[in-house]
Amino acid sequence: MLRSFAAFLLLLGLGRSLAAQTAARRAHLEGKWQAKAEDEIRNVMVRSDSSAQFGDQMARWRVVGDSLWITLGDGVWQVYGMKLDGDKLTLSGGDLEKPVALRRVGPPTVRADSVAIPPPPPATERAWD
Repeated sequence: MLRSFAAFLLLLGLGRSLAAQTAARRAHLEGKWQAKAEDEIRNVMVRSDSSAQFGDQMARWRVVGDSLWITLGDGVWQVYGMKLDGDKLTLSGGDLEKPVALRRVGPPTVRADSVAIPPPPPATERAWD
């Protein structure tokens, strides 16, 4: 019985540790990101309210494990493999032909109240190639 209780406490501690790591990883995704695409620089704003903005397009985002889910309000989630290393974010898969590297260059700006975030589609509605 004592061994089972010790194992339970160990698992409980690991669970809290994993939850804390996941929360810390998620907390660091917000910011202004830049990606170089051919001869131009593209800016992406990722906010803590689950909104992301690329130019005039608004999206909703979620982190699920090591994947970044994005919807533009079309009723489906586009799913990308994600690797976050400090201020460097690499996305791959989904509709990308090759991995895309983004660099965080600053904090996020506040989303205007007049700009709506797309509603989240069900988790089962994913775009697969």
